[in-house]
Amino acid sequence: MFDPGDGIAFGQLRDIPREEIIAHMSDPRVGKHMPLLTFEWNSDTLTDFLATKEAYWHRDGLGHWAILLKGAYAGWGGFQKEGDEWDFGLVLRPAFFGLGVRVTRMALTFAMADARIPFVTFLVPPSRKNLRALIRLGARFTGEVDHAGARFLKFRLETA
Repeated sequence: MFDPGDGIAFGQLRDIPREEIIAHMSDPRVGKHMPLLTFEWNSDTLTDFLATKEAYWHRDGLGHWAILLKGAYAGWGGFQKEGDEWDFGLVLRPAFFGLGVRVTRMALTFAMADARIPFVTFLVPPSRKNLRALIRLGARFTGEVDHAGARFLKFRLETA
């Protein structure tokens, strides 16, 4: 477990009770801004999701964490290598939506200390209208991209 402080800790997704992740990802408030979430979450999809996330950790030495606030599961997020780029994603439970900027800052501090990550990308669905926090972090818009059949706004933040 990586503990950046402030009551927020980064743990392993495999340590979170399965029913908590299924409930999280089945909440329509979470799916509202996730154009790739086109399927029902159940035990089988969770098994596939966890296996994929673990494979990224094995392949790249980095991946998505479980996000904990004072020990409670708040969501998941982290870095996933897409080609030569490290993309940052964050999916919080609705009760923890307000933690986004704090968690992102902590993760970016981690990225800035990792020589493998000269910059971070963010793929944001066009349904997200409030991008001020991302811009305040220093990310700049680089254009629109298609990812897995969905359109996203792409931002880049230099970390080196």
